[in-house]
Parts: sequence; C-alpha cells; structure tokens
Amino acid sequence: MKTIIKLGMHPFADTFISEDQYHLSEPTYPLECGLNKETGEIRLKFETKDDDRYNLYNYSYTSSNSKVSRKHWEDYAHDVSDLLPAGSKILEVGSNDGFLTKQFIDKGYQAEGVDPSKSMANIASQNGVKTHNVLFGLDSLDQLRSDFGIADVVIANNVFNHANDTSAFTKAVSEILSDDGVFIFELPYWLYTIQDKKFDQVYHEHVTYFTVKYAFNLLKEHGLEIFKVQIVDYHGGSIRVFSRKKDNVQMIKQVENLIIEEEDFGLFKEETYQNFMNEITKDRNKVMSKLYEIKNEGYPIIGIGAAAKTNTFLNFYNIDNTLLDCITDASEHKKGKYTPLTRIPIVADEVLSNYGKFYALILSWNISSMLKEKIEQINSNVEFLCLEELS
Repeated sequence: MKTIIKLGMHPFADTFISEDQYHLSEPTYPLECGLNKETGEIRLKFETKDDDRYNLYNYSYTSSNSKVSRKHWEDYAHDVSDLLPAGSKILEVGSNDGFLTKQFIDKGYQAEGVDPSKSMANIASQNGVKTHNVLFGLDSLDQLRSDFGIADVVIANNVFNHANDTSAFTKAVSEILSDDGVFIFELPYWLYTIQDKKFDQVYHEHVTYFTVKYAFNLLKEHGLEIFKVQIVDYHGGSIRVFSRKKDNVQMIKQVENLIIEEEDFGLFKEETYQNFMNEITKDRNKVMSKLYEIKNEGYPIIGIGAAAKTNTFLNFYNIDNTLLDCITDASEHKKGKYTPLTRIPIVADEVLSNYGKFYALILSWNISSMLKEKIEQINSNVEFLCLEELS
C-alpha cells in the first residue's frame, strides 16, 4: 500500500484522561493512511490492538450523545423498518450504548447488540438492551450463533470501518446472516472526507476508510451484493449500504455510477492526496495565525465539542491548554476529564456563562448549528470561529 496521508503521532482519539491519569503518558502511534488502487481500499498503515482501543481507557463515544445523533438513529430505525418483515431478528454490531437497538426493540423486533467495550455494554444493558460483550468476528461467531442464533438483519453503523480485518468481519456477517437476510452498514464516505478536507475523520479507531469501489469488492468476495446505496447527511456525509446474499454477484447501475464519480475525482490517484496534504497544511497555518492573534488580544478561546475528531484536529494543529482555556461538551462520560496529550480540560457548557467576550472554536463541525444555538443561549458575548471560514 502506498502511503497517502501522514498526520504525525496520535493517541487513541476516543481516549479522555481522568484527573488521576493527568501526569501519566498515554501511548501514541503513527496516524498514516495507505491506498490500494486496485481494490479502492484506504486503511491505516499502523494497526493497533482492538482491545486496547476499546478497553485500555474507558471508551467514551456514545451514539446517543446529542439531539442530532438521537434524531438520526430514530429516523434510521423508521426508514429501515420499512424494509423488514415483522418480528425480524436483528443483530446490531457495534451497538454502543444500545440507543439504535432499543428503537428496533420498541418497534417489536427481536433485536440484540454486540459491542467490545465493557463500559458501553454495561450502559446498554442498563437501558434494557441485551448486549453481547465480545468483539464481533470469526473468533466470537460460534458463541454468538449459540446465544443469539441466525440473524435476519445485521446492522453495523460506524463500526465496519473499525475492524482490523474487514474481510474476516464480512465473512462473519455472511455466516451469521440467514440466506435471505440483509446486511446494512453506514459510515463516513471517504469521497466527502477528501473533498471537504475533513482530515479529522482519520483516527486510530477508524482502521479502514470506505469508498463504494472498496465496499463492492469486499462484499462480492463473500457473496454479498449491494442492492442500494443511500447518501445520508451525517458525520459530514455518509453512505448507507444495503446488501444481501447472492450466488452470482452483479454490480447495479447506481454502484457503477458512484465508482465512476470516485474515479473522476481522482480518489485512487496519489497526486490527489499530495494536494490534500498541502491544502490542510496551508489551512493549519492560517487557522493558527488567527488563533494566536486573538490570544494576543487577551480574549479567551473555548473549544466546543470534545469528539474523537477533536483530538485528531488538536494534535495535528498542535493546540494545547496554552491556547484553549477549555472545551465544552454535554457528555457525562467526558466532563471533568482532559484531552489526550494536549491536556485541555473538558467542562460543562454552563461554564460559559462566567465569561465576558470570548471566542468559541467549533470543533464538532458536524453539529455546528445546534452548538451555536445552544452556546448563544448561554452567553451572547460569544464570537464564533468556524474552521471552514478561518481556512
């Protein structure tokens, strides 16, 4: 694989540091992506251990962490339910806090979750969602088939890209799926990540980055045919892929057209990524110049949103607690902790009421409208800084 993106040394992005860990050093790893032109696969060059990513520190991401997220998964359950017979057995892989699985349970489906994070599996269980606390794959397949059975539907949202071995993951899906079952997955679309220069979508928990070309080739290898692709406005633009078992896998016209669009953009050409790296480096220089200008004027700068992408952004830009006073976030799993390496404190949104004029740097750009509205209600003395405008 040819190296196409190099972002430096980074910790796990969903790692947030507690007070008693503040003076300890967390591990860092090279954050680099490689490209396979033939298959359309983009993946990290340095592979970390699954269990380290989810259990070395308390995994902090929750799928119901915002009003936007909850609405998205509620709509997802409604839309997908239109395709499913009543009483279908649904297995959600990477079920996190169980929010989406619970939507299907409430609609009368037999739905259970699978998640490797002990902390997330506990939260889901407390919310009434039966969750198998194992890493989904061939090694756990016998246990899951014994405990759950065969699935009519397997769902894997923002998790397929977390698998160290996507081929083994797909094989496991195929083997637990009924002959007429459906495999549905959703994840950030690499085309939009590159088009919009969203480098912060790259982090160690995301091992593989999906193109439609790669999705087709991977699923075909295991006898799964894509019958529909939806473009959804989530995480800066995602693809929702619907597939089913087929003896003679064919490429539908929609998939063919999407692959042509990827090729026309240059998604499988090295020079595209050389330009990408040049552009995000220029953007970094512009943004940092503006931030130091504000800081030198004596105004506080507050980060808004402690998402995983926040940590990729902070570490690539080399922003720490000397530049940002703090970062606000609504998650109870993050408040009172610190960002890894950069050691910026994470506080409740309400802290902003104590400030006079301040600048708010929107870090969770995918929910920027909601965040701006909330912050303005707390303190109208705010001036917003949006990365798209600064760069």
